[in-house]
Amino acid sequence: MNIQSIFFKKNFFLLAILISCVTYLPAQTIQVNNEEFKGRIGKTAKESQEWWPEKKRAPKDAPNIVWILIDDCGFGTSSAFGGLAETPTFDSLANNGLRYTNFHTTAICSPTRAALLTGRNHHSVHMGYFPVAATGFPGYDARMPFDKATIAEILHEYNYNTYAVGKWHVTPTEEVSPAGPFDRWPTGRGFDHFFGWHLGHTDQYHPNLYEDLNVADVEPNKKHVSALLADKAIKYIANQKSVAPDKPFFLYFATGAIHAPHQVDKPFIDAYKGKFDDGWDDYREKVFERQKKLGVIPANAVLPPRNPEVPAWSSLTANEKKVYARFMEVYAAFLTQADYEVGRIINYLKEIDQLDNTAIFVMIGDNGASKGGTKEGTVTRHISSLPHDEQIRELLKNYDKLGTEFLDPDVPIGWAQACDVPFKYWKADANSEGGTHNPLIIFYPKGITEKGGIRTQYSHVIDILPTTLDLIGVKSPDTIKGYVQKPFEGYSLFKSFNNKNEPSEHTIQYYEIAGKRAIYKDGWKAEVYHKSGTDFNTDKWELYNLNDDYTELNDLAFKEPARLKEMQDAFDSEAIKYNVYPLNDKPPYAGRRHSIYDTASRIVLYPGVDQLLCFSGPQFQTTSFKITADADITSIKNEGVLFSTGSEFDGLSLFIKDGKFQVAHNTGDNIKYLESSEKISAGKNQFSFELNYTGDNEKKVAAHNSAQSIASQDPYAGIESIYINNKKVGERKITKSEIKYIGFYLDGIDVGQDLNSPVCPRYETPFKFTGKLNKVVVEYK
Repeated sequence: MNIQSIFFKKNFFLLAILISCVTYLPAQTIQVNNEEFKGRIGKTAKESQEWWPEKKRAPKDAPNIVWILIDDCGFGTSSAFGGLAETPTFDSLANNGLRYTNFHTTAICSPTRAALLTGRNHHSVHMGYFPVAATGFPGYDARMPFDKATIAEILHEYNYNTYAVGKWHVTPTEEVSPAGPFDRWPTGRGFDHFFGWHLGHTDQYHPNLYEDLNVADVEPNKKHVSALLADKAIKYIANQKSVAPDKPFFLYFATGAIHAPHQVDKPFIDAYKGKFDDGWDDYREKVFERQKKLGVIPANAVLPPRNPEVPAWSSLTANEKKVYARFMEVYAAFLTQADYEVGRIINYLKEIDQLDNTAIFVMIGDNGASKGGTKEGTVTRHISSLPHDEQIRELLKNYDKLGTEFLDPDVPIGWAQACDVPFKYWKADANSEGGTHNPLIIFYPKGITEKGGIRTQYSHVIDILPTTLDLIGVKSPDTIKGYVQKPFEGYSLFKSFNNKNEPSEHTIQYYEIAGKRAIYKDGWKAEVYHKSGTDFNTDKWELYNLNDDYTELNDLAFKEPARLKEMQDAFDSEAIKYNVYPLNDKPPYAGRRHSIYDTASRIVLYPGVDQLLCFSGPQFQTTSFKITADADITSIKNEGVLFSTGSEFDGLSLFIKDGKFQVAHNTGDNIKYLESSEKISAGKNQFSFELNYTGDNEKKVAAHNSAQSIASQDPYAGIESIYINNKKVGERKITKSEIKYIGFYLDGIDVGQDLNSPVCPRYETPFKFTGKLNKVVVEYK
């Protein structure tokens, strides 16, 4: 045996001994760099112990929760609370549940929704006004904080599936874009799925819909948006109960009804023909008596006089009565259609044996009825700018179109006051019960023994979340997503479910919207109707004892100065506590600073970009600008939209048709065109549209957004021009009626097409461009 062999055998023997020693080492527990892991890890599975984190579970038999929020609906509209708009679904829920007759909102939509979703006051969650009018103060920046979780974030901690369907309207405007950020979208605030719109309004037949984080294109659409929402809600429930039947769900269902535009399926309108011919004065008296018989207002309540801005129905001409009655037929039909679609959801729950284990909260209005329709009612901006007699003639011409997809209507203020019976004033008036007092229905077969009960406890929208958690039997976790949670600011109504005499825990509540403000305390209320533009220090406070004066008719400010001072001090204390200051009666509505581009002087858009919202995309309201489409014309037969913003109700569209470059400027029912003086040529081209305000008109537009103030001093206010490859091929002067917001109200901003409704009738949507579009550049002067 040679030396190498001896050496190998010795080393092999030593290696075997070492392996043997390792094999028979006693089992060891290895330290794991995972603080949550509570099992044991050895070197082999046999030596280890598995551990699974405990699954989140809802309490046994936890109910499904449905929140239904109707938009812009006054206390006296729905038949469930004495109104003349038939709502059989709401009637049934109320007759088998409870009517809360002393429930309040904030007076406008975004603040109410933010308060509802979080159980905190709207300034406390930074939603003092609309997101499109945000300012850089804690109560008004529209950035809902994460240490004040939404209902969806809380219920996720208890294994609920969560769905938001319909109007959202609480994401900062500049964050609604394909680039996000998405943490303040519904899916970022605890909802598994979202199907709806981000703004406060949408066309009812051509809606700006999103599903989760993506634009949802439903065109060509033949369904009313209320039906689309109900379809999606049912789909979400069907999926959840098919896959995870033991899990409860939370559905937040927020309709577009009855916010403008009032567009309704014809059969619902036809059902109301002639029913409002007796007018708004008759409506108020009838509904007031119905409310007393129903028990939703006190027997000693007094009907306030007609608002001075509203003419007596008897003083109107036959033509005025005809068109005004038609507005109300459409308005009532809109609510009835929404009720019908909610009924489809309720019936589906019944079909799958879930209704008895579902708690349903119906809030009939996020504020009072809207005064946005002004005296005559609105259908287009052009008609609204005409003298009264001309408006009536135009409304008569459009009589059969009222309620269709071809008009953008809102009711006259006479009907707004009627639908707020028995209260004074209307939406946005946070000082008044007419702006903030809304119906609430709670239906819960498993937890409410009385059917058709009336509850008079004072309550506010911030009470709904704490009530919901008490109903389920859970508390909000101390920490959610790493954020230590701040306390709720609302109070639970749960104890009142089966005790009508349960004292209200909610004894003090402030109100404030754009300087109009109030404070409620122990049945008393002090309030200020602040007129925009006036000195806050000159505001006149009023004082009412709501215990005896339900409709705020007897001002006691002069008789009880000490109590008024106490109430004013209480408002000041609450205002400081909840970020109400500084008061601002002219929030900056929309504009470039609220868009995703801020004040950038040059914006480049590429084909394929998702539709942008009109409020968050490039803005065209207050400054001269130029839009240039860089395109390759591959054939002289190429056609289609290069860039569009807006809809059939207002907008701007740059397009190629019939071999020419064309621009449509729509300011309502007044559409003006520019058409190139020469045909397009094949090859690379630049198609430009330029709007230049003349003289100092640009400053006036920025200051007032008013066509009339400009036109009063100048015969025209600007010039629109079109160019092909920097050669001017068309020009026209802009008149006063054309200086309007461009693409401001409905629809969105599209590149290479025009989605939803068309800006002009020269093409049908989407009219995609058939050449090669390279980019669109927006430049501000």
